[in-house]
Amino acid sequence: MEARGFLVAGARIMKRVWQIYVAHVFLFTIYLAEISYVATRFENPLYAEEMGILDFLKQPDVTIIQALLLKFKPVNMDVLPLYIVLMLFLAPALWLLKRKPDIALALSVALYAITWEFDLYLPAYPSGWWAFNPLSWQLLFVFGAWCALGGATRMSRILSSNITMALCIVYLLFAFFVTLTWHMPQLSMFLPKRLEQWMYPISKTDLDVLRFAHFLALAALTVRLLPKDWSGLKSKWLRPLILCGQHSLEIFCLGVFLAFAGHFILGEFNGGALMHFGLSITGILIMSGAAWLLSWYKRNADKNATPAASGADLVGGRP
Repeated sequence: MEARGFLVAGARIMKRVWQIYVAHVFLFTIYLAEISYVATRFENPLYAEEMGILDFLKQPDVTIIQALLLKFKPVNMDVLPLYIVLMLFLAPALWLLKRKPDIALALSVALYAITWEFDLYLPAYPSGWWAFNPLSWQLLFVFGAWCALGGATRMSRILSSNITMALCIVYLLFAFFVTLTWHMPQLSMFLPKRLEQWMYPISKTDLDVLRFAHFLALAALTVRLLPKDWSGLKSKWLRPLILCGQHSLEIFCLGVFLAFAGHFILGEFNGGALMHFGLSITGILIMSGAAWLLSWYKRNADKNATPAASGADLVGGRP
């Protein structure tokens, strides 16, 4: 946007929106085939129910249309629709952030507050609402852009304060204890009842303010304790993570398939902690290997690209 203006930047963003939408449709199709095959092959309809595809099996024609409209989403397929909606509004948001960043952030906070006050949401099919409400999650999106466009620099004095660090550590320890009470109910006796009544429910759908504060605390500690020029960030041991991040869309789609495959194996073989660990390591290795293969292909494709072909994608941006 700084180099070529609003229209070119908007066109590149819309190309990315289209790529994510196509990936979502492709993922939806293959994911349904995977679940349907497993449920039929092993004569266990519970898989179809657990993954939320029973409506598709009953009314495939209606459900497919609803899926194309981003209203029908099986389990684990809620993230890409959120990104599609957020990216659709990225161009005007960036335009305002470049000129009046504080006003843009204030408008984002206002939309977040209005969403909570008036219970705004996007409807889902066949009932309910989106698992990740874009009207709320846009705050995290806009806040990240605000930080990248100078907000983080302006907050540097606050982030470097020892008081800020102490508050972040206390908050994270408190959040850790609250999470423990979900798995060890006997610990809940140490939480005051009034505090529990105030906290719960901690909405994930609408990005509860406690969740947003948890992210801020983690981000503040990371900025303080992890220098951006730390040599470990270039370590060969972190290279797989970097490659996965560079191909986040493809790796996310692969991860959805692997998640159901792992769920199926654990359900059929009643695996314990050791099997959980083994499946997790296997999934990480598969995704890392896929990311390396994608990087190798792109690196060699770029070497073989002609100058004309390389310049043809200026508007669209990187795949």
